Amino acid sequence: MQSFNFKLPTEIIFGRHAEDRVAEKLREYGASRIFIVYGGGSVVRSGLLSRIECQLTSNGLAFQVLGGVQPNPRVALVREGIRAAISFKANFILAVGGGSVIDSAKAIAHGTANPGTDIWDFWSGRAELKKTMPFGSVLTLAAAGSETSDSAVLTNEDTMRKVGLSSPLNRPVLAFMNPELTYTVPKKQLVCGIADILMHTLERYFSCDKEENAFTDRVAESLIKTVMEASHVAVKNQQDYDAMSEIMWCSSVSHSDFTGLGRRKDFSVHKLGHELSARFDATHGASLTALWGSWAKYVYKDDIARFAKFAERVFGITDGTDEERARLGIEMMVTYFQNLGLPTSLPELLDTKLNDSELYSLADLATNGDKKKLGTFHPLTRKDVLAIYKLANVK
Repeated sequence: MQSFNFKLPTEIIFGRHAEDRVAEKLREYGASRIFIVYGGGSVVRSGLLSRIECQLTSNGLAFQVLGGVQPNPRVALVREGIRAAISFKANFILAVGGGSVIDSAKAIAHGTANPGTDIWDFWSGRAELKKTMPFGSVLTLAAAGSETSDSAVLTNEDTMRKVGLSSPLNRPVLAFMNPELTYTVPKKQLVCGIADILMHTLERYFSCDKEENAFTDRVAESLIKTVMEASHVAVKNQQDYDAMSEIMWCSSVSHSDFTGLGRRKDFSVHKLGHELSARFDATHGASLTALWGSWAKYVYKDDIARFAKFAERVFGITDGTDEERARLGIEMMVTYFQNLGLPTSLPELLDTKLNDSELYSLADLATNGDKKKLGTFHPLTRKDVLAIYKLANVK
């Protein structure tokens, strides 16, 4: 194992009826005024929000709610939440939902603890995040892994930028995880969530660090195989507790950093996908599968042995040269995404081919006018980014 720092302060309550312990655990963490954040209303229709509110009321805990979080969460709603949480004098922010809701709750917690700083200043790098307030989540969608991760993503509607912020202060203190709460998510959200889970580990597995990290690699490979196996069951039967529970736990582990210890993250595909989400409101997980194959075909020669190892460990491909196995492994990963009904090109994602002007604009935005390189496996310049977008822009 190579050197690493790893701290996961999140207490996880996992299993059936985990959400029934919300009030009990919040009291343990000193919460008395809880600001609840949720999304489009499914938690209202299912009765989950009402059950949590009843718990809080019966335990003498005050609360206020804010709904309306959208996929690719918007900074405007976060600002509204910060103002409301400050007015309410909240001392705990609770997300009830998936990754977009949790990311919004993180930002509201940061903004409430730093009332003199506009929240976008932290995401744009104009201010450094040095303090926050406690926050946690009741998870309803296995995808982003935000319930354990040190990252959060926001979209600025005014500038059409989607930006991630990584900070130890993004780690929640609590996560309530009942796989049964994911039974009713729409099939598109399920498969896009599966894609995001896999990509969080793929973007750590394909690293520029070539030193041996045997256990980390085995963890990553096992997680990928577990998610793929469980997904075949889940897409046929979302009521299968075993499959949904494996997917939910892998989601949290995948983005907790545990599958990449001792290696530098790449995350260039995420950054390329963020531009598509910001510009076209593309679903996050689908934006990743639309690009991954093109990225892999563009960069794999930087470390053919790594891609060949991936093909052998994940897909059991042992015949042929390293290059032949590497290329077949990429093809099999792309085929897996296709079999889930996910897009593997930009025209499939956006229902249209992009013109050269749009591709150049995306590449320019992603690299800040070629002033920054993306990723670590093959640091991408504007020229590289444009080439990958063009590869992905074929019907």
